[in-house]
Amino acid sequence: MPSIEILAAGIFAIALVHTFLAAQFERLSHRYPRHAGVFHLLGEVEIVFGFWAMVLIAAMAVVAGPQQAIGYAESRNYTEPLFVFVVMVMAASRPIVATVQNLLAGIAKAVPLPTPLALAWLGLAVVPLMGSLITEPAAMTIAALTLAPLVFTPAMPSRYKYLALGVLFVNVSIGGTLTSYAAPPVLMVASAWGWDSAFMVQHFGWKATIAVLINASLATWVIRKRLVASTAQPDSAAHAIPWSVVAIHLVLLAAVVMLAHHAVLFLGIFLLFLGYTHAYARYQSPLILKEALLVGFFLAGLVVLGGLQSWWLQPLVASMDPLTLFFGALGLTAITDNAALTYLGSQISGMSDAAKYMLMAGAVAGGGLTVIANAPNPAGVALLKQGFSNASISIGGLLLGALLPTAIASLLFLMF
Repeated sequence: MPSIEILAAGIFAIALVHTFLAAQFERLSHRYPRHAGVFHLLGEVEIVFGFWAMVLIAAMAVVAGPQQAIGYAESRNYTEPLFVFVVMVMAASRPIVATVQNLLAGIAKAVPLPTPLALAWLGLAVVPLMGSLITEPAAMTIAALTLAPLVFTPAMPSRYKYLALGVLFVNVSIGGTLTSYAAPPVLMVASAWGWDSAFMVQHFGWKATIAVLINASLATWVIRKRLVASTAQPDSAAHAIPWSVVAIHLVLLAAVVMLAHHAVLFLGIFLLFLGYTHAYARYQSPLILKEALLVGFFLAGLVVLGGLQSWWLQPLVASMDPLTLFFGALGLTAITDNAALTYLGSQISGMSDAAKYMLMAGAVAGGGLTVIANAPNPAGVALLKQGFSNASISIGGLLLGALLPTAIASLLFLMF
């Protein structure tokens, strides 16, 4: 198996480089229209890890035999990709989004600030914190749809859009730490380490809340002049949707969240949801099935590729003292999903409480640095990329935009 692990590490490294080059492929699609289809496919960030996971399985079939390759693919746990796909579609349905947006609009109008300014702040601050209740993927979906017409528009300078994107990704990553079930990296260790929601609020939640509020306030202040001039308004469609329809959507979404670890059950609820939206199509907009499927494909690819990285990642994590572990986790999160990182940490016996805290703090603080750092990030990319040049988000631009909010979150976790 060592040869397979080395092969997997090499392919994983290629996939990482590919994520940073995705925008270049989009440019090539315009430069060489004859092969635009291939370049556009390779330029989709959501395709990257799924594509290279398929390459890995094919390579395993050649090196180790088809049965071993199939056995490995079937041994992986795809519950998280399936859950993100389902909750993304349901949270982005018209009754849910319109109701939340109108609630935010009502709050924004009651605040003595220009409505676009207040809405942008709510989308960057309040909605990410709601992720502790409705899960991070749902919060990312609602926040992205709320902010898209306000911030991620052609008229907004790119540097402002990348700052807002970095703040959104960081805030969603840390905003889910007020409970023990909403953030994927917390879910991976909550049972093994005995961390309940009370523990999360006491040790992480209040610090994350302060960081979220600071990050959102700074970003909103920086882009305030552009926002004040915006004429974008939230969707007022909720006024035409019966409360009974909204209630059914909320109940089904809540059931999916409660059954997040049971794929068979929440997929059954999702099928019921699809049937209901078809039966009451007049209250619906087209479901974002394509975007959600791409995100699920991305995360499933990460599950396949990440499953063979523990041979180098786990010893690296185990060798660090608590403070080094924080900065190590912060950096490693940028190149591997933070849930995978904390899961590997949970498999290390004898970790001190300080080491556990630092591992989690670094993992969630670094969750906005790259697209792959946190499971909901691909959902944000899929929903917001149309607001960027060539409908492509630069990985370098995201990294730069996330540096300041990451530093603020890190300081809060380290100082208190």
